[in-house]
Amino acid sequence: MNKVEREQIQALPTVSILGIRICKWGMKDTVSYLRNAVNSRTPHQIITANPIMVMAAMENPAYKKIMQAAELIVPDGTGVVWAAQKSGEPVAERVAGFDLLHELMKEGERHRWKVYLLGSTGEVIQEAARRLTLQYPGTEIVGFRDGFFGPDQDQEVIAGIKAVSPDLLFVARGADTQEPWIGKYKQAIGVPVMMGVGGSFDIISGKTKRAPIIFQKLRLEWLYRLLSEPSRFPRMLALPKFVIRVLREGENLTKMG
Repeated sequence: MNKVEREQIQALPTVSILGIRICKWGMKDTVSYLRNAVNSRTPHQIITANPIMVMAAMENPAYKKIMQAAELIVPDGTGVVWAAQKSGEPVAERVAGFDLLHELMKEGERHRWKVYLLGSTGEVIQEAARRLTLQYPGTEIVGFRDGFFGPDQDQEVIAGIKAVSPDLLFVARGADTQEPWIGKYKQAIGVPVMMGVGGSFDIISGKTKRAPIIFQKLRLEWLYRLLSEPSRFPRMLALPKFVIRVLREGENLTKMG
């Protein structure tokens, strides 16, 4: 990344939520920025932030460092949007990672982009690739593989991605794994847009369902996921901690480094 590109990233309109800089842009501006990123061929890590990830960063300095080094962090979680409002520096809108994935696939049709899918199980990733190809025939899925590999296979995976030179890389390995993996290898991988997408492939493949529209409109997707997967409860305990931390910080919320 050259000096001009670094300055452009530093000039992004952001709000700091407990030390994590969240971009204020809505979906349209975010996609426009990422279109330029593809054109520049400069590696960009995009993180779709939610309160659980922000709290993980608060408790884990290494994870926080990864988030702070990302080129773009979008406000995926409703709680992050709320925290920005509380800080007095609201974001334009929620930019859900699932929706951003689809917007980038649409953009890919216009520009004949190439995409690589990494993560989930072999069955899920294969079906997700099939369905995305049907939905966006102009965007080429140039490769995919499951997310079940260890550090000893990282170089093999990276070589497989580089061999097909994708414009977009979507990684679904869980927030505790996918963000650190992308952060560690983004320069070696060299893909212009690399984004962790969590459970998106499960939804795209039909394995699981996204929250109904009513839950989305009421900003209660987290509740739907909890009801659908009670095993998520321990992770969800980060939500009240996040709310308490944001309320306690008050005016100092955006000043934390």
